[in-house]
Amino acid sequence: MGEHQVSDEVDDAELRAFMRAILADVHALEELIDKGMIESGIRRIGAEQEMFLVDETLSAAPVATQVLEAADDPRLTTELAKFNLEANLSPQDFGGDCLRKLEDEIEEVLGIAREAAQRNGAKVVLSGILPTLRKPDLTMDNMTPFPRYFALNKAMQRMRGGQAFQVTIKGKDELELAHENVMLEAANTSFQIHFQSSAEEFARLYNLAQAVTAPVLAVAVNSPVLMGKRLWNETRVALFHHSVDTRNEAHKARGGRPRVSFGDRWVDDSVLEIFREDIARFRVVLSTALDGEDPLEALRAGRVPELKALRLHNGTVYRWNRACYGVVDNVPHLRIENRALPAGPSVLDEVANAALYFGLLSGLGEQVPDLRKVMEFDDARHNFFSAARYGLDARLTWIGGRTYEVSDLLQQALIPLAREGLERHSIASDDIDRYLGVLSDRVDRMVTGASWAMTSLAAMPAVGPRDARSRALVNAMVEHQRANEPIHSWQPAAFEKVSDVRDNYLTVGQFMTTDLLTVHPEDLVDLAASLMDWERIRHVPVEEDGRLVGLISHRAVLRLVARGHLDRARSEKVAVREIMRPDPITVAPETTTLEVLRIMRDYNIGALPVVDGDTLAGIVTERDLIEVSSKLLEDYLRGP
Repeated sequence: MGEHQVSDEVDDAELRAFMRAILADVHALEELIDKGMIESGIRRIGAEQEMFLVDETLSAAPVATQVLEAADDPRLTTELAKFNLEANLSPQDFGGDCLRKLEDEIEEVLGIAREAAQRNGAKVVLSGILPTLRKPDLTMDNMTPFPRYFALNKAMQRMRGGQAFQVTIKGKDELELAHENVMLEAANTSFQIHFQSSAEEFARLYNLAQAVTAPVLAVAVNSPVLMGKRLWNETRVALFHHSVDTRNEAHKARGGRPRVSFGDRWVDDSVLEIFREDIARFRVVLSTALDGEDPLEALRAGRVPELKALRLHNGTVYRWNRACYGVVDNVPHLRIENRALPAGPSVLDEVANAALYFGLLSGLGEQVPDLRKVMEFDDARHNFFSAARYGLDARLTWIGGRTYEVSDLLQQALIPLAREGLERHSIASDDIDRYLGVLSDRVDRMVTGASWAMTSLAAMPAVGPRDARSRALVNAMVEHQRANEPIHSWQPAAFEKVSDVRDNYLTVGQFMTTDLLTVHPEDLVDLAASLMDWERIRHVPVEEDGRLVGLISHRAVLRLVARGHLDRARSEKVAVREIMRPDPITVAPETTTLEVLRIMRDYNIGALPVVDGDTLAGIVTERDLIEVSSKLLEDYLRGP
């Protein structure tokens, strides 16, 4: 996430000074372009590999600092959360064996990270979203302790007026979530790829990148599960949209664009259009101490300006294809950073996805000189979200306005076109066969990381804790990724392969009942009694305005019956509030199972509501604990 020495504590004068610096940087960039100083005549590619760290239970492990110290490799760096790492890979000239070099370097850096992680009781996982990730993992305690991250969180909270980030995502299941900080962003990891462009061809290439991102994403999807919910094939897209959305209600009502965006239109002439639009639309979130150098004066003195203010602001606007400015060896350059592709399923799969993207930028560019004349931007944007939602089952409206099954479009047109583009840049023929062959097999078998996960979950027994099924997915990912096997060759994850059954029951959040029936304090007791009879349950939580206010038990109903108050005439007058236990003892999802046992034993109670903040998240009962005990006893008696 770039510069760490930043501040969100800025007064009006400092804010104006920083905005002047941004505007001066834009003027300097315009002069760099006008004078032909942006590097041209060479094409380079690059990548950033994000990853999760998990512990022996395959849950998020906040040990990034320790792993970095053990690895001692400058390519590895921090990310927003303590359970994430990022590897910055070496730029490669686009040609020859560049794709094989990229794959080899990723494998090398992952090997270093895996060894360092193992020394700290952790493992490395490549996944767009970690299936075992839980809401308690996304607290400020797990934020990497660098000023930039805390400043970003504080600034975005301030821009939202203190309102929580609201998340609603609908797929096979539905997730509704309110979160108080930007740590939701840490639920996402990606494989970001870079494609260098000259200033003269930037608009054309950027438009091509926007168009081809949808079919590439459709075959790359790898994030179908978030907090146990089966959502989009690439849930990262929906989640990231919400996780850094700084708009207030008035801004939304006016149709204001969120900071995470696909864009609104094609670029006509220059990269400057993108930078200017983002400056106009999005307020400064962070500032940094500037060195006082005027970028225009630097140009006149023969020096290349860093454009530090512009780059910092650009890093807080999250286009799925981002325009980037950089300086290497005193030579300025432009590049397109694709941020849409997820991490995983394997390194081979990731580089195959990159090969398709790079090949299409070259191949389609030769076929379509000006995309604006043959494709509506709204179609490109709709394609992107359709690909994220449905993966290889998506239908895309392509050039000329015709709609295709994306699998047919890939096999019949786009993979051959990517081959032409790679050949045009003299990519090694064996490597072209290797990576595009992987893609072709993936499409033929209609298998992506997302479909593999969903198929695996569907094949697992419905009994037992949901957490165990998520752990089985992660366990299989780790095994296959170590062997660098492409996703189309993976067998479904095996439920029984998760090592220790005890790991499924360490905290109450892993096995609590979440499909709850609740009543209101003013409901009839007869309703609560009927729910208990129909559903064969002994406890019903009482909610009011979304808050837990009580618990009604079968014993309370029986006592009412014993006093003769539950005949039909009288029961119509008795409200739940009259017999409920107000303000019951509660626990949090991260409470250990041993602590839950102690509380229930000490207070002689048969149920504990589980509360996340002010929200009822689930309930754990005597019956749940008996089931846990029976599974642990069965596992113990079976032996190793």
